[in-house]
Amino acid sequence: MGFQDVKRGFTNRDPKVLAIINQKGGVGKSTTAINLSAALGEAKKKVLVIDLDPQGNTTSGYGIEKEDLEHDMYDVLLQDFPIEDVIVDTVEDRVFVAPATIQLAGAEIELVSAMARESILKNVVEKIKDEFDYVFIDCPPSLGLLTINALVASDQLLIPIQCEYYALEGVTKLIESMKMVKSRLNPSLAIFGVVMTMYDTRTTLSHQVVEECENYFGQQIFKTYIPRNVKIAEAPSHGLPVTMYARMSKGASAYTKLAKEVIRRG
Repeated sequence: MGFQDVKRGFTNRDPKVLAIINQKGGVGKSTTAINLSAALGEAKKKVLVIDLDPQGNTTSGYGIEKEDLEHDMYDVLLQDFPIEDVIVDTVEDRVFVAPATIQLAGAEIELVSAMARESILKNVVEKIKDEFDYVFIDCPPSLGLLTINALVASDQLLIPIQCEYYALEGVTKLIESMKMVKSRLNPSLAIFGVVMTMYDTRTTLSHQVVEECENYFGQQIFKTYIPRNVKIAEAPSHGLPVTMYARMSKGASAYTKLAKEVIRRG
């Protein structure tokens, strides 16, 4: 069943729009977008994932063949193409993806001359968000115009942080950008939560990084840490979230627990 079929008669009282963001690459943004959305889908929440990263890892991680796509988020942002006609369904019945391809890479330059360039995505999301419980925006690892659009369109930020050296590198700049957007373009913007990823209970480093992040973010850190897990790493190559690829794995269990925390936070 496709998005157009599922949306009939669906009314949501309180949709939440979350940007999954960290300007540092390789911290688990797309992995979190895929697996958290799937876990929320299994919890009977309806989720849209907007892939705003030209690498399109969320798109391919859900098994969507990019070469078969006629349109993607580039067309939505720069060609005024209806997002309803871009959204595709996934292997999880309640999860939908607005896909990205490498074509989106040109958007950063083309958006510079666009009218109301920082608010294009917000206007798109406003038209569709009431169909969903959660809208996730998977951001590129930069603070360019695509990411600014995500910050303006979102209610709150979900920040994955890898349990590695220099974990907080760049986070200060991200918070500064958030405050700038909050003061000028989106007064309600705030941090929804911080997800610790690639956590290894055996290493002193992981414990030190968590402690450092707790000192910085306090109660904003989720109690569920995402472990370093081979099944999480393998799942995208099969076009499946880890909750489907290896349901009994530690990775699947962690994302299921994280989804419950997300729901409890509202």
